[in-house]
Amino acid sequence: MKRGAIAVIVMAGLLLLWMVFTVQYAVILILDPNAIVKVMGFALIVMPAIGLWWLVLELRFVLRGDQLLRRLGTEGALPVDDLPRLASGRIDPEAGRAEFPRYQAEAEAAPDSWRAWARLSLAYDAAGDRGRARWAMRRAIKLDSAQRHGRPVPAAEV
Repeated sequence: MKRGAIAVIVMAGLLLLWMVFTVQYAVILILDPNAIVKVMGFALIVMPAIGLWWLVLELRFVLRGDQLLRRLGTEGALPVDDLPRLASGRIDPEAGRAEFPRYQAEAEAAPDSWRAWARLSLAYDAAGDRGRARWAMRRAIKLDSAQRHGRPVPAAEV
């Protein structure tokens, strides 16, 4: 099992544990006769609901992104991972930035291709820009979903 998958499982488990304790404490507050304490208990229930919603969204994103990358791998369309690495095992961001324009040009040339956007996501990640990597993967997921279901391709986000 990959280190990232283990980290996701551990974090999800910790979040679920936090939710259980929070709901238990909220129930104790709700059972209190004081009205203000009851309101605090009901408000406290909202936090685990938001946490659960976030967890489901993130896990769904990770699973769908991983699915797209596996499809790219079976098609032989993943970028070759031959960039130099730092002592930590991460790709050297300078080397990632040097390779980036190639994948950016590919996504600009084929803006409706989920494959181009997935590869762009990997290029952003290699360059050390995790926020844009997630944005590009979300775009790839939307494009793939639209194409598989015969819906119009969503307009590119700016």
